[in-house]
Amino acid sequence: MNKSLTLSLALVTGVSALLAGCGGSSTTGSKAEPTTSAATTAAAATATPAPAKKEEKFTVSLRHIQIGEAQKFRKAILDDVVKKTESEIPGLKFELDGVEDQVNRFTKLPAEMAAGNPPKIFDLFGGAGDALKFAKAGRLLDLTPIVTELGIKDKFLNLSQFTQDGKIYGLPIGGSSEGIYYNKPLFEKYGIKVPTTFAELEAAAETLKKNNVTPFAMGSKGAWVPNMLVNTLLGRYAGPDIVTGLPAGTRKWNEPEVVAAFAKYEEWVKKGYFTKGELGMEYPEMLNQFLTGKAGMMFDGSWRSSVFKDPAQAKDLTNKVGYITMPAVPNGKGDQTQVNGNYSNGYGFSADLNENEKKAVKAFIKNMYNEEIQLRGLLEDNLLPSMKLNDASIAKVQDPIVKEVMDIIKKSGGAFSHFDSTIQSDVYKETEAQIQKLIGGKATPQQVADALQKVQEAANAKK
Repeated sequence: MNKSLTLSLALVTGVSALLAGCGGSSTTGSKAEPTTSAATTAAAATATPAPAKKEEKFTVSLRHIQIGEAQKFRKAILDDVVKKTESEIPGLKFELDGVEDQVNRFTKLPAEMAAGNPPKIFDLFGGAGDALKFAKAGRLLDLTPIVTELGIKDKFLNLSQFTQDGKIYGLPIGGSSEGIYYNKPLFEKYGIKVPTTFAELEAAAETLKKNNVTPFAMGSKGAWVPNMLVNTLLGRYAGPDIVTGLPAGTRKWNEPEVVAAFAKYEEWVKKGYFTKGELGMEYPEMLNQFLTGKAGMMFDGSWRSSVFKDPAQAKDLTNKVGYITMPAVPNGKGDQTQVNGNYSNGYGFSADLNENEKKAVKAFIKNMYNEEIQLRGLLEDNLLPSMKLNDASIAKVQDPIVKEVMDIIKKSGGAFSHFDSTIQSDVYKETEAQIQKLIGGKATPQQVADALQKVQEAANAKK
């Protein structure tokens, strides 16, 4: 709720008349001189009003990850929200701190949480390894009263990764799914059919490879990037429930189906389906490989799609990219139409806030989490909404990739989360180490699976 403070000064009149009734005149009828009280009243009537209370200035730190050209649309939205919030709260000034996503998540924020001095507002990942762990340690603000007061508690599509013991500790800014982008001109040039089966997907990869085009752009220096593909292969081979079954102890990393998923990844590595030297390539370099036509496909998140409608980034590939979900795998377990869907990235707020900071946080949430901003994110940045939108808003979507993503989700049998939002931090760190070993030929799929199960059992035993 926005509040403004006003000061009013009441001027008292008629005092001299009141005092004249008490002052009297001489018995000779001569005009009486003004009494001291009357003179004082006259002076008071012209006295300078007391100065208004000086506006209290204060700052609120805000950590975001909207850095770089690919994030410019989302940064513009953030800047508008910041500007509006500052205009509504007297004295408020945000101090923005832009930090690369993985640095914030795995280095800076955990250290700040351990020391008890996180920013007041910060980019936060949901799940057991991040938001729920920080909430348990008492570092996150319980947002339940705020979202209830603002009337938005029931407007979110999924708050499970930020909810613990019935309390909400973070708010997802959008949703995402992960799938395969493909270069339409290259597919047309080499007569490649858009894959609808797993066999057709591998056939497409073989055709690209024979024509000296890398089948899949990949940058695995940051191990979370290949882990996106691993997660979907796990969902296909071992079934969608594998993601929640691992931390629950009902499923195991070294089950045959999980080993089969790692074996397929290893097979693609050995066949040369991924960018040569991928372990030395960063995530942005992967995109460049795809945009320049050096790779025909790229497995990435739906958040990446806004790049392909921006001529400044996509250049000759502008509006010439398609998107498909991972096809069903032969003998895969569970519903093969399910997609990986996440509402796991958003904002969290420090539990250590004074009254002014709480007002700023409430206004920030009001201005960031509403239908207008959600629709802007969808239309300008292709960010899937985390809140319910009406049919009229959804009808405004014109971007072909966003339409493909939303159509795939609509036709799917459901969604499974990415394992980095469900498994414990120690286990996730081990998945990054193990996938890089697999890519580098330093571990077999079975060795990877056994190593992960060992760490998983240790983490589960801590409960």
